[in-house]
Amino acid sequence: MARAIERIERDIAALKEAIRAIALELQNAYASYLNTLGLAVRKQLILASYHLCTQGYPENFLHLSLNQRQQLQQAIRKLGQVAAEQLLALIKSEEAGGDEGVTSSGLPDASNPQLLTLDTSNPIELAKWQQNLEEVTQEILKKLSHDANLLLQKSGVLPKKLPEPILAAAAAAAAASEASAEVMPGPPNLLNLVIEIENEQQSEDSGLTQIMAINLRLGEIEFADVTLSSERRQIRSILVQLNKLGREYQKKHRERAIAEAEAAWRASWFE
Repeated sequence: MARAIERIERDIAALKEAIRAIALELQNAYASYLNTLGLAVRKQLILASYHLCTQGYPENFLHLSLNQRQQLQQAIRKLGQVAAEQLLALIKSEEAGGDEGVTSSGLPDASNPQLLTLDTSNPIELAKWQQNLEEVTQEILKKLSHDANLLLQKSGVLPKKLPEPILAAAAAAAAASEASAEVMPGPPNLLNLVIEIENEQQSEDSGLTQIMAINLRLGEIEFADVTLSSERRQIRSILVQLNKLGREYQKKHRERAIAEAEAAWRASWFE
């Protein structure tokens, strides 16, 4: 029985080494993916803003002075740059071994103790790490969409009468549609809303109004970038390997528990 337990222990040790190797491969894949995603997000934010200003609200955009248009474009580029830095910080903070969340940007804090104290030989912890990384990535896109919409509203491109809760709802709808893999009609990374806005002076003027807003969606960003979609496929492939090793890891731990329990039973049994 002791030999059986020793054999299982050796199997578990070998599995841990294999899982550590997969963990390093997964981290490197995400580092490359998040770097590419940052570049793609900046590009898609600019394209979505261009479409919204030229086809969604061309009259409002034309009312801006040349200086106002340049300031708006510069602010949009800055938002995209900050988001790209925030995405890259998700991995960089781990490599540095410290907390490097870019909280001054107003975006979600990337520093997370779970990511920094990870046991890379434990497939359960790795799965939680990966899920956390995906959730924070989605939060960054959601916050970026919301900030871009507020910027466009303050500049006078989006209607001033559009209430803040509607912009928040647009960001929430983006997350919901992403989770359901729903195909959105119209241009990518834009959300078309039809809402009812009441006129305080004349209620008869109330009616349905179509609103266009920024809606950055991870699926659409990946679809538009060949490199990014390829890196996403690589991550999925690594996760398949990790899941396979994780099942074997749990199986071996179960075998060890059974072998140890059988040995303990025999050790304490007397006729």
